[in-house]
Amino acid sequence: MFASLSDRLTATFRSLRGKGRLSPEDVDATVREIRRALLDADVALPVVRQFTAAVRERALGEEVSGALNPAQQVVKIVNEELIGILGGETRRLRLAKNPPTVIMLAGLQGAGKTTLAGKLGRHLKNLDHRPLLVACDLQRPNAVNQLQITGERAGVAVYAPEPGNGVGDPVAVARAGVEHARSQGYDVVVIDTAGRLGVDAEMMRQAADIRAATDPDEVLFVLDAMIGQDAVQTAEAFRDGVGFTGVVLSKLDGDARGGAALSVRSVTGQPVMFASTGEKLDDFELFHPDRMASRILDMGDVLTLIEQAERAFDADQAQQMAAKFANDEDFTLEDFLQQIAAVRNMGSIKKMLGMLPGMQQVREQLDAFDEREFDRIEAMVRSMTPLERRQPRIINGSRRARIAAGCGQSVSAVNDMLERFGQAQKMMRQMRKGLAGGMPGIPGMPGVPGGSGKKQRARTAPSKAKKGKSGNPAKRAEQERSAAQRAEASRTAAATSAFGLPDPEQQAPDPSSLQLPPGFEKFLGGR
Repeated sequence: MFASLSDRLTATFRSLRGKGRLSPEDVDATVREIRRALLDADVALPVVRQFTAAVRERALGEEVSGALNPAQQVVKIVNEELIGILGGETRRLRLAKNPPTVIMLAGLQGAGKTTLAGKLGRHLKNLDHRPLLVACDLQRPNAVNQLQITGERAGVAVYAPEPGNGVGDPVAVARAGVEHARSQGYDVVVIDTAGRLGVDAEMMRQAADIRAATDPDEVLFVLDAMIGQDAVQTAEAFRDGVGFTGVVLSKLDGDARGGAALSVRSVTGQPVMFASTGEKLDDFELFHPDRMASRILDMGDVLTLIEQAERAFDADQAQQMAAKFANDEDFTLEDFLQQIAAVRNMGSIKKMLGMLPGMQQVREQLDAFDEREFDRIEAMVRSMTPLERRQPRIINGSRRARIAAGCGQSVSAVNDMLERFGQAQKMMRQMRKGLAGGMPGIPGMPGVPGGSGKKQRARTAPSKAKKGKSGNPAKRAEQERSAAQRAEASRTAAATSAFGLPDPEQQAPDPSSLQLPPGFEKFLGGR
C-alpha cells in the first residue's frame, strides 16, 4: 500500500546522509520532496500543508542544528509527525459496563463491511468474548447469506431472522438482535448495515435510525483504503449524517497509494482503530500509528511480526523443539515440515519479510520471491518415507530419483533441497555447540580463546608426549600406580563445582582407598 510513498521518503533521507550540518536550503529541498511524495500518495491537501509546515518548523530549530547527526534527526521528526497524523496512540474498543457491547458498522457499498464483520467477530472471539453478528443489510442481494457463511467460517453466531433481498425492516432486526444477545448471554453485538452507493440521503437516514434504536457503544466507519481523495469527502458525509467513533481501513494490502490512511484521522478527528490486511479472516489487526509510521519509513514492524508468530506457533511444538535442542538431537526433515507449516500459518511470506527493517531496498527481489516454493519443498518432504525424514543421510541416488518422481520435481531440485537442509542442520548444530560451550572465537566469551576450528583447538590444546611402558618391571609398576593416582584425581575434580567446592550430591571418597606416595605415611601419624 505505501510502497511508492516509502520509496520516495527513503530516497529523500538518503540524500541527507553524510552532511554534518543542514542549511535552510537543504531543509527546504527535503520538505519539498516530502510534499511531493505525500501528494502523489493521494494525501489530502490540508493534511499535507499541516504536515510539511510542522516538519519545516522543527527541522529549522535547535534540535536539528545542534544534533550530531542531522539526517537522523530529520527522520526522527518525520516519524513523530507521521505518528501524530495517524492518531498518536492505539485506540481500542470501549466495552460497555453492562453487556452486551453494541458495535455498528457503516460505510459505502463495496468497502468490505460484511467480511469485516466476520473478521471482527473472530478477533473478539480470540479475546475470549462471545460475539453475535446481526444481519441488517437487507437490501443487497445475498448479503444475509454471505454474513451467515462468513460467521460460520469464523466460528461466530449470526442472528438473521429476515431473508433479505429487499425483504424486512433493518431497524427492527437491529433492535431484536440486541435483545436476543442480551437474553442469550452474548457480550458483544456486531451490526452489519447496508452499504451506500454514494452520499444517499435515504440510506443515511436508515443508518441514523439504526443508531438511534440500538444506542451503540461504537460506530465504526469502514473505509476502503484504495479510493484515494474520495475517502475524505465520504468520511465527512458519514460524520455529519450518522456520526462515528472510529475508522476501520479495509483492503490495506492493495496496491493503491494509501493517502486515505494518512488523511482520515486529521480530517474527521476520529482515530483509525483496525486494519484489514488481506482476504483471510485472520488478516485483521489493531491499527498502531507508531508501527504504521515505521513501515512507511522502512524501519520495519518487528512487534507485529512477533505477535503473529506467537499466534501461529504451537506452544507444545515449541517446547518439544526446545527439548530436542537441549538433548543434542539432530534437526530432522519432520521438524523442518512442522516449521514450514507454522511459518505459512503466519500468512504471506512477502508480507512478513516486508515487516523487517530495510526490506524496501530489496523490494524487487522480494516481489520476485515465489511463495509456491514452500509447496514444492513440502511435496518433496512428504514424498519421503518416515525413516528418510528422520535420517536424511540414508537418501542415496535411487531414493532421490524415487522422491523426485513422487513429487513431480527433478532430481536436481531434490538435491538442492537436501543441500539447503544440510546447511540448516549444520547451523543448528553450531548454535547448539555455541550455547553449550560458549561462543568460540569471541574475546571475553567462554570457549576457545581467540579463534575456533580444528586448527585453533590443536594450537591451544596442551601437548601431551606419549610415553611408552618401561621394560623394567619395577618402573612399569611405578608408572601404573602414578596413572591410577592421576585418574583418581581427575574423578575427584570432576565431582567438584565450578567454584572448586565438592558437589554435595557426590559421595566423598573413602580415605582408606586413597593410594599415597611412598614414605608419606609418617606425616599422617604413622597411618
